[in-house]
Amino acid sequence: MRTVVQRVSSASVTIDGKVKSSIGVGLLVLAGFEEADTSEDLEWMSGKLASLRIFNDENGLMNLSVRDVAGDLLVVSQFTLHALTKKGNRPSFIRAAKPEVAIPLYEKFVLLLEKELGKPVGTGEFGADMKVSLLNDGPVTIIIDSKNRE
Repeated sequence: MRTVVQRVSSASVTIDGKVKSSIGVGLLVLAGFEEADTSEDLEWMSGKLASLRIFNDENGLMNLSVRDVAGDLLVVSQFTLHALTKKGNRPSFIRAAKPEVAIPLYEKFVLLLEKELGKPVGTGEFGADMKVSLLNDGPVTIIIDSKNRE
């Protein structure tokens, strides 16, 4: 599992001209799943995201988590995070999980995050043509891979 995590002042996802989800201060999480992902990957990632200290404390240091600042999460599935670009100029997405595997992983991941935070998590719609808007705060953008634990 691979995520791109962005600390945001606000973010939203729009589908067919209608806002599906929006958040204020929090994290926009782009999440990509591969066939080899397990419940262990989802649990590790959800715990990592809820505890990741990337929000500023009173001294301007990144010492607070999204949980500490009572922030929100918006999770958007993005299979292109597993693009292979080694050969040629057209990315291959062969490592990305097929929908029958990825959708249950995505849904379980959202539920785990809701449990970690104790509140609902905003989502996109798996497989939809989504327009994601964000106001990146910092900017702070971090890539996390559950297989490398980094």
